[in-house]
Amino acid sequence: MIEKEEEFIDVEAGGENSELFEHFRIVVDKGQAQLRVDLFLMNRIENISRNKIQQTAKAGNILVNSKVVKSNYRIKPGDLITVVFTYPPRIVEIFPENIPLEIVYEDKYLLVVNKQPDLVVHPGHGNFTGTLLHALMYHFEKTGQTIENKHGYLVHRIDKDTSGLLLVAKDELSQTRLAKQFFDHTIERRYHALVWGGFEEDNGTITGHIGRSVRDRKVMAVYEDGTYGREAVTHYTVLQRFGYVTLVECKLETGRTHQIRVHFKHIGHPLFNDTWYGGDTIIKGTTFTKYKQFIENCFKILPRQALHAKSLGFVHPITNKKMHFESELPADFKQVVDKWEVYTSSRETE
Repeated sequence: MIEKEEEFIDVEAGGENSELFEHFRIVVDKGQAQLRVDLFLMNRIENISRNKIQQTAKAGNILVNSKVVKSNYRIKPGDLITVVFTYPPRIVEIFPENIPLEIVYEDKYLLVVNKQPDLVVHPGHGNFTGTLLHALMYHFEKTGQTIENKHGYLVHRIDKDTSGLLLVAKDELSQTRLAKQFFDHTIERRYHALVWGGFEEDNGTITGHIGRSVRDRKVMAVYEDGTYGREAVTHYTVLQRFGYVTLVECKLETGRTHQIRVHFKHIGHPLFNDTWYGGDTIIKGTTFTKYKQFIENCFKILPRQALHAKSLGFVHPITNKKMHFESELPADFKQVVDKWEVYTSSRETE
């Protein structure tokens, strides 16, 4: 018996929080003869090379009965095999482009980028140039680095219009080990989001399976009964209250496509100016003309969803050192938060 679980979406649909891996769960048949696990997987999984399987085993991503095994382990009937493979996006030919990047950390195995808004992570339908991977190829060539695939190995993605920290591996082994951390939910990711409406509580948790909307395949939806989609959990903490909107910090327990955006939409608090999930209209507030103008000005300053990947924590795939990075809100996001602070204080003094 073989079960497959994967997370992959095209760049046209965004990519927020989506990991680039696929997970297989296989129970060895009763009549199966003893065989090396790498050969067994080659026979069971389509379009997979022995080298890819051995690399996956070297990274510790092949487990039998919940224990990491080497590629030469001989399987037995009844064994439960779980495998996490890295799953590269469908990438067209890439050439270097001189696109400014803010690299907050780099060593010979990986780098962390503070991605600016309006930058697509990798090429896809309608976005064949001007992506993060084009910029990385230019960076590697300019700095004299020899990277096997020339543009680095993606571990996860964030949306074009979401700013913040993004992790990129420089070799396949590092990518595979980091992918396992994402699969095990040991990667720490915190986001700051400005959402519509107020909250009585200071903390909360949003749950509900996330899957493609049956009405619009470009967006995601929450399915509370769990009959469709994949389990998703978002924890949030209120940072600042502005009456009609709230600044929150979100901690991801899972990493589903558009998780934060669709979860907050589901509970009636869509992200400020999120055009895909209904946050680009006035949801809370007064009917005064001045208020409408204030919101329109905020939308002009921040012409995207108010979401920023604030912090990122992980274990280094080679040195096993704990790594943690923080980033400041970008100028457009911070300016809107500042405007809401002034607006709220002026209302309190009236």
